[in-house]
Amino acid sequence: MTIHAPLHESDHPLLTWDEGETTHSCRWRSEKGSPPPKKLIIADDTLTADEAYRLACEGTGIIWRGDFQNAKQLLQALTRRAEKPSKKSVRKKPAKRTPEEGLIPLAKPMSEIFHLHRQAQSQKSRTLGMLLIQFNPDHSIPLRRAPDVTQACLAVYGKVTEPYVTSLRDLLGFIGSLEWRKNGMAIPALKDMGDGHIHPHYGVFAPVRSEYLGLLEKAPLPAETTNNSLAFDIGTGTGVLAAVLAKRGIQKIIATDQDERAIECATENIEGLGIKKNIKLIKTNLFPEGKAPLIVCNPPWIPARPSSPIEYAVYDPDSQMLKGFLAGLKDHLSTNGEGWLILSDLAEHLGLRTKAELLSWIEASGLKVIERLDIRPTHKKALDQTDPLYRARAAEVTSLWRLTVAN
Repeated sequence: MTIHAPLHESDHPLLTWDEGETTHSCRWRSEKGSPPPKKLIIADDTLTADEAYRLACEGTGIIWRGDFQNAKQLLQALTRRAEKPSKKSVRKKPAKRTPEEGLIPLAKPMSEIFHLHRQAQSQKSRTLGMLLIQFNPDHSIPLRRAPDVTQACLAVYGKVTEPYVTSLRDLLGFIGSLEWRKNGMAIPALKDMGDGHIHPHYGVFAPVRSEYLGLLEKAPLPAETTNNSLAFDIGTGTGVLAAVLAKRGIQKIIATDQDERAIECATENIEGLGIKKNIKLIKTNLFPEGKAPLIVCNPPWIPARPSSPIEYAVYDPDSQMLKGFLAGLKDHLSTNGEGWLILSDLAEHLGLRTKAELLSWIEASGLKVIERLDIRPTHKKALDQTDPLYRARAAEVTSLWRLTVAN
């Protein structure tokens, strides 16, 4: 196998390998931004799960030539092996003596648990991403019992002109994403608008944490919106915050995002909710030009480095978007205007950011806090005691910070 630099306008490396007397050339595609495997083998239904797992752990890409449904079963078997606790992870925790000579477990700091968890998840993703499927340029799969995945692949890759290879795990994500996009998510706050659903696109963060929408519904609108019914939605994503503001009577909302997929997703949702006349979408980083009496932002909550491009909606390296929003807010608020920052304190419980740091950034930006509205999370992970991050999730609070320019 050889890996060539991308040709012409393509951003995707070219893989070539010999298979019998045939030489194959395909583009490598990875939505997670993973590099192509350094070694490839060809495999079919005779490959055992144990051997496949060994190869995957070594970083060997397995190009599948057997039955497609059997490939799915193999991936399930690999997943079970990847999720099986190692002998190291089930060892008894070290203990220390208390002043009363009792023994208590020596707990690791949450920041260390978080980073170890991220490393484990990253390794699992790399391993499971080694089971590969080859595609024709029309997105069809030349395997027995392969489904028609054209629409799912078009939604992610668009039209392509060359055959390509991607991981089966990614493909199953595309298929699930398309179903989610078709069916949408019912949003109680939007039940009287259009179909009342938000339809997330692949790679655009879905509003699964709906408790923060309740905060957006009950926060008192700035008095200035009575005379100037305008709001900015910074980092709009699916457009759900802009839609809630429109539901609350804001007549004009300028929603921004720097991601093209997010702009396309928000456009589709806004049209489906019947509020196209109220919302203008702009592709830009953070703020549009001008000032508004209300500016809302729901930045990524975790200050950590994303391990793939699609994680940028969750992980914000060094809190860059959060800091950028706070730093620019004063210059974009009209007189007596408010900035609404929606933020979880999970990062604080993970030991990745302190409340004092957040308050110092607010003060340094020439802002002050009018009020903070809080709500506890309701998602399943907050109740799952087997989750490695349960201790932090159980203490988490999501807040809507009402900010204004300090005198």
